[in-house]
Amino acid sequence: MSFCEIQHVTKSYFLDDKRIDVLKDINLSIGEGEMLSLTGASGSGKSTFLQVLGALDAPTGGRILFDGRDVTLLSEGELSRFRNETIGFVFQSHHLLPELNALENVMMPALIRRMDRSEASKKAAALLEAVGLNHRSAHKPGELSGGEQQRVALARALVLSPRLLLADEPTGNLDPATGEGIHEVIRRLNKELGIAALIVTHNLELAQAMPRQLRLHDGVVEEVKVSEKAVEPPLPIA
Repeated sequence: MSFCEIQHVTKSYFLDDKRIDVLKDINLSIGEGEMLSLTGASGSGKSTFLQVLGALDAPTGGRILFDGRDVTLLSEGELSRFRNETIGFVFQSHHLLPELNALENVMMPALIRRMDRSEASKKAAALLEAVGLNHRSAHKPGELSGGEQQRVALARALVLSPRLLLADEPTGNLDPATGEGIHEVIRRLNKELGIAALIVTHNLELAQAMPRQLRLHDGVVEEVKVSEKAVEPPLPIA
């Protein structure tokens, strides 16, 4: 059953009095716990689509419904609360706070939400264990590899138990083996936690490992037919 409905969404910008249509009449449903990949050429609007879907940017037209609630009509304060409670973001750049250790970075969204510190610490520690980094919880970002930093960023995105994880090229700065490890962790957590996930990637092999595949072309999201013989990659080791 879908909990997120994107209806006739458009996004346009104006440059030197010329209108540039980035997103054109996008319609899409996302179901509870669904796993999707999104591919498309550079500059096709993938990041714009994620920002609009995640309520970081407003669409020019159309509606985005979560449980029937049109988030495009929310005030700034309501949008902030919606993002905090419903959406988890993972970006190509980790955006970790360098002065905090891994555990503290993961805790931060929960503390901003005024969660009890001991409860926030417990949730953060459990997520670091889930991404295989419980032994690195006291290390600061500068003491972690790129893959480890991205796992911390993933744990941070999940600390408030969002219903939808949006990942924008989360492995773009990583070597292929490390990148595949991050994707495997996301797939495993999707199965274990039931969180829906939409992952933007340039890696077609990784995209094709997802149960549902989308492609953004000429401003429109298209469904990619998945071969019935496609086999999902094995889940990662703990």
